[in-house]
Amino acid sequence: MSTLILALVAGGLVGLALGGLGGGGSVLAVPALIYLLDFSPSSAITASLIIVTVTTLTSLFAHARDGNVDWRAGLLFAGAGILPAMAGGLLAARLPDALLTSAFAVIAALAAVRMLRPSRPAEGLPVRPGRAVAAGAGLGAVTGVLGVGGGFLAVPALVSVLGLRMKAAVGTSLLVIAVNSIAALATRGGTADGLDWSVIAPFTGAAILGARDGRRLAARLAGSRLQQIFAYVLLAVAAFMLLELAL
Repeated sequence: MSTLILALVAGGLVGLALGGLGGGGSVLAVPALIYLLDFSPSSAITASLIIVTVTTLTSLFAHARDGNVDWRAGLLFAGAGILPAMAGGLLAARLPDALLTSAFAVIAALAAVRMLRPSRPAEGLPVRPGRAVAAGAGLGAVTGVLGVGGGFLAVPALVSVLGLRMKAAVGTSLLVIAVNSIAALATRGGTADGLDWSVIAPFTGAAILGARDGRRLAARLAGSRLQQIFAYVLLAVAAFMLLELAL
């Protein structure tokens, strides 16, 4: 299968995840770039941040138009994550590829387990700013080090900590992903020099189109069903990455 076709297929799947679930796209993008498109772990993380940032911004506008973005909650989370994301980006450039890959696989597995456990809404309960800031800072650090936008963690956090409805949490998580990814990219500019833009460009284009289909799919299927399907995909990806490291 040609590199272009692989990039288009992988990009479409990443977009479906971002558009339908408000996160998880970068958890698929990084292993796809490494194992299907021959990127190094470090360059895959940088490329993933570029792809996810562009795709997330286009999807964010659509969710905002539908009234599914809580700007106040999103900016609180995102603001807390900016400095950790930048620090994580600097740290990632100094870590060995094997460590980045294994850490990524563990995060993917934990994300899958977290998605299989339904979040309990905090509606009617007081919002704790300290917990919200701590969650936002943690998301930023993960984004900076591993190139994942953190939407798979942001959505349950926005539901359980701030009491957002699922649709609002999905839309708001895109704001958090975009800000964290841009902050992480700001410290990884030097790693973008050797990137293969002939792969990144079609990958990003397919992801943007896939995000549109993801929003339509989310409107037809129950959110919990989408999360279950995606969680099992993540478990398979994590298992494959850990197996590759062991061999």
